[in-house]
Amino acid sequence: MLAKLTGWLLLGFVRLLTGAQARWYGCPPKAEQRIYFANHQSHADLVMIWAALPEELRSITRPIAARDYWANTPVKRWITTEVFNAVYVERAATAPAAAAATEPMQADSAPEPAVAAPPAERIEPSMEPLLPATPPVAEAVNELQGELDLPAPPPPPPPVAPPIFVAEPAPPAEPAPPPSDPLAPLVEALRSGDSIIIFPEGTRGHTGEPQKFKSGLYTLATMFPDVVLVPAWIDNVQRVMPKGEIVPVPILCSVTFGAPIRVEDGEERRPFLDRARAAVIALRDI
Repeated sequence: MLAKLTGWLLLGFVRLLTGAQARWYGCPPKAEQRIYFANHQSHADLVMIWAALPEELRSITRPIAARDYWANTPVKRWITTEVFNAVYVERAATAPAAAAATEPMQADSAPEPAVAAPPAERIEPSMEPLLPATPPVAEAVNELQGELDLPAPPPPPPPVAPPIFVAEPAPPAEPAPPPSDPLAPLVEALRSGDSIIIFPEGTRGHTGEPQKFKSGLYTLATMFPDVVLVPAWIDNVQRVMPKGEIVPVPILCSVTFGAPIRVEDGEERRPFLDRARAAVIALRDI
């Protein structure tokens, strides 16, 4: 109940601030599974395109949200999870911090104090005569053996070599887990029947035209050929909340939805992505 009330309040605030005008060219608003792909110029793009959809489409459409921005505070995490029902994506892979264990010793670290060796033990002089080098018992045995003409004692057995220690081979190291697929949350959402809103540029642009689209849109389009691909152009949102700003500025904005496109038979990745980008740019002047 609280999430629904918050959604209505947020929707009213966004429409009051920007107008949130939705213009449909080439396709009507229809409750079917779709991938809306749009230009990306501000963090407010997510909110703007969500607010431009009619209510029956908002309930089945999930925008993607960068986890490092939209989940870094409890409030934003609650809004994106409970109100927008967003799909979190990772914008950058995080490498494990293993370098700390192998850091060299700092140059200014003080060396450990040397431990003084204990004084050598003093040997007191002794007046006792030194022991003979050859034991007297052995000499007596040799003399007795010569007198009685006894056979020579058998030679001592050869020393037994110690067993050779063979180290057991170390168990093979476990393979490192594969890097997490950034498209996995989007694939899961599409498999569950939801529509999604994505920004194929991957990051916000600074110019009037979108940057080159990344391959995620092509991958999803080939994995789900029956999902409708709808281009969209978001206008003026970058002036409402420019990059680096946190206070929105009231200004009229609009979202223009164009005719759907699809991956043609045998179409390669880059030609399709260029064609999808051109379809978004073409909506700018409508």
